[in-house]
Amino acid sequence: MPTASGLTTRGPRNLLRQIREAMAGGGPAQERLDLVVRIIAQTMVAEVCSIYLRRASGELELFATQGLNREAVHNTRLRPGEGLVGEVARVAEPISLSNAPAHPSFSYRPETGEDPYHAFLGAPLLRGGRAIGVLVVQNQSERRYDEDEIEDIQTIAMVLAETVASGELMGLDELRDVEVAPHRPERFKGQKFSDGLAFGHVVLHEAPLPPEKLLADDTALEEIRLAKGLEALKANIDSMLDGSQGLSGPSFEVLETYRMFAVDRGWNRSLEEAVRSGLTAEGAVDRVRNEHRARFAKARDPYIRERLHDLEDLANRLLRLLAGDRPGERDLPEDTILVARNLGPADLLEYPRERLKGLLLEEGSAASHAAIVARALQIPCVGRMAGLRDRLSEGDLVIADGETGEAYLRPRPDVLEAVQARLDLRSKRQAEFARLRDTPAITLDGKRIQLLTNAGLAVDLDNLDQTGAEGIGLFRTEFQFMVSEELPRLDAQTNLYRKVLDTAGDRPVVFRTLDIGGDKVLPYLEAEREENPALGRRAIRLGLDRPGLLRLQLRALLSAAEGRELRVMFPMIATVDEFRAARELVDVECAWARRRGRSLPGLLRVGAMIECPSLLWHLDALLPLTDFVSVGSNDLLQYMFAADRTNPMVSDRYDPLSPPALRALAEIQRKCAETGTPVSVCGELAGKPLEAFALLTLGFTRLSAPAAGVGPVKRMCLSTDLGQAQRAMASLLGSSAGSIRNEIESLARKLNVAL
Repeated sequence: MPTASGLTTRGPRNLLRQIREAMAGGGPAQERLDLVVRIIAQTMVAEVCSIYLRRASGELELFATQGLNREAVHNTRLRPGEGLVGEVARVAEPISLSNAPAHPSFSYRPETGEDPYHAFLGAPLLRGGRAIGVLVVQNQSERRYDEDEIEDIQTIAMVLAETVASGELMGLDELRDVEVAPHRPERFKGQKFSDGLAFGHVVLHEAPLPPEKLLADDTALEEIRLAKGLEALKANIDSMLDGSQGLSGPSFEVLETYRMFAVDRGWNRSLEEAVRSGLTAEGAVDRVRNEHRARFAKARDPYIRERLHDLEDLANRLLRLLAGDRPGERDLPEDTILVARNLGPADLLEYPRERLKGLLLEEGSAASHAAIVARALQIPCVGRMAGLRDRLSEGDLVIADGETGEAYLRPRPDVLEAVQARLDLRSKRQAEFARLRDTPAITLDGKRIQLLTNAGLAVDLDNLDQTGAEGIGLFRTEFQFMVSEELPRLDAQTNLYRKVLDTAGDRPVVFRTLDIGGDKVLPYLEAEREENPALGRRAIRLGLDRPGLLRLQLRALLSAAEGRELRVMFPMIATVDEFRAARELVDVECAWARRRGRSLPGLLRVGAMIECPSLLWHLDALLPLTDFVSVGSNDLLQYMFAADRTNPMVSDRYDPLSPPALRALAEIQRKCAETGTPVSVCGELAGKPLEAFALLTLGFTRLSAPAAGVGPVKRMCLSTDLGQAQRAMASLLGSSAGSIRNEIESLARKLNVAL
């Protein structure tokens, strides 16, 4: 007999078995649903048990009930968020009330006849973190449901959600419009991270493995399997931290966080309790993961959301371990559109380039290294699309529009036709850029512009000839360090730098020394936590604090040059003393090589990146010490405006085409012209035609752009009368407006500049 405190003494496994048998049995689907609510009501000692399912319209419809009026079935529909049922679906968490009518969200529907019932317990039917329905039990007395009953109804709701989603009830006509997974065309607005346009089929980054079996045949055995899986998970993470297992990308801090969560008592206890309720180990992981998704997905606090994804990753790893699998190469479609919460540069590089057509991210920023790698690979990338993964299934057709910063999910045929037409147009434009590849970038009035490219990956070297760039204005050396599981040895660094110089031939290459710290943390390099990493020990500061690391890199660079010209540039120089100290290390390494009879570069040039605003007032002291300088516009502007460029909440608070930014850039160019110091701009500004046009009007004649930007910028240069543009630009710099982007664009259009 059932007891007043919850399930029968036979335990939850018996109830789950009855529900499974009822769902799998013969007869009409409605009869099976009706039997299920009767079983639940009887076993949980509830006078009412009801099942609501979400329609594609978003409404929650009463599909079955024991205790309410039968006429209300398929007639009672609640709008999204309406009533207590709607509130359960909205918060995606159980709600337990002793006096439901007193709750502000209570909504009375007279056709249901629920007047006498006061106690209310509702649990969401969760799929992929989304509530596809609600399971409700009610009692007349004003009683409180205990923790065991809440636990029980969550387990039952999970099994029901799996059953509905599996198609076992497809015989019910009314279920055809139930949205167990998104299927309608949708348009997501995000932010442009990498230009381009592609369509293909969705591959979810580290897609969760759905459990094949939810109900346990032997609870004791499942407890043992779970315990062994958790032990293996912790050992797996420990081995990563010890460096004994291959690892690409995740930082040491992330793995430390994983280990902390893996041993978290609350998480472990939730899994153990779910198994004891009658689920398999896999079913327990899936249930706890769904609960965390629903709980944390609504959180605004970035830390809380990060915790969700850490737990999500742990769940995926644990599922794979339980299945006996190990991460390996996945069988990807030819037209893969990768969808992820976020990615590190190494994560992205693990996917085969020939199959990867586009990248869609829920988070990230245009300045993140995943975005930079995507631009280097010329893969369209759109980010800042919260909730995207929950609206997609593996294999869905999707469009990644890096031109407009949008994604089209399951697009209609006419949308696909329009995209194909745009792709054809892009192909023609690319053909035009290819024809201009060997044409020097000379303006209409005869000004020679040197167009270089940014690089950091082997693929960038392949692109060098294709783009027609005149050299590499910025080679980011840190990527070799970021994709390695240990500190690259001297010979590995030397071989890479030699390959770069060999590929470039007689074209110039500027090597930027290691720029790590801040948002770039190496898994094998111990780093102290900092309150504000962007303003902390990074780039040259880290190199000077750890001179052995910087000297090893300088030694590799000097050795790789072997009689050729070598250009070395130090990042994030904030004071003249920092540059002096860095240059002294170059001298030390040159002296070391001479003493041992090692070959040295035929010509050595040492430069500084202007990224810190402090240098704007000390250029007269810095420039005479340098052989060249380069403006790192990304960091310079974020520090000028005190706005983190990787933080979407503030990154759009300023416009690079604003009087303060342009006046600062003009001052740098003027000081360099006075001292005869070669200067280039190597930030993202140099790869955008309109922004590059503004740089030309300020007097810059050397630009280093991402590979995809070289062609468009060259076309802009060839169509520009620079003298006319400079005369018109002078008056715009005196504007008091926050941005003069529109005015600059109007000027370019007026002068028939090809943007």
